[in-house]
Amino acid sequence: MLAACSAFVADSDRHFVYVQPEEVAFKSPLGVGPQQAVIFGDPSKEGVYVIRVKFPPGTHSNPHFHSKDRHATVIKGVWWNGTGEELDFRKAEPMKAGSYVLHPAGGIHWDGAGEEEVIVQIVGVGPVDTVPVGPPGPTAGYWPKP
Repeated sequence: MLAACSAFVADSDRHFVYVQPEEVAFKSPLGVGPQQAVIFGDPSKEGVYVIRVKFPPGTHSNPHFHSKDRHATVIKGVWWNGTGEELDFRKAEPMKAGSYVLHPAGGIHWDGAGEEEVIVQIVGVGPVDTVPVGPPGPTAGYWPKP
């Protein structure tokens, strides 16, 4: 049987990978706001990767885009998505658990959680860059109620 955390980067051609929800170690690059966990692969290297992003209630990303397509599935909560360079919570699209979202390469967007925690699983092919658009802003804000 594979060890839990070391299995996250196992070679999928040779090993099965099993990850229980409680084994996913989320970390925030800024110490606050959205948190990320790499489940499989490495977004900075060639090949398929799987990550999970956790948004605590009321937190969000600021406008940004990715250098390659990213495929997201909402695992928990309602994930609010918006497009364009302006962060306008009134224009956000609520995506409930089980929903799928494609963030196309170069598509400027922002996303986050309303009143409840949100977990999203993202699949893509690396290497991928995330490019902020505009000045950095706060990672917390007010979302409309569904």
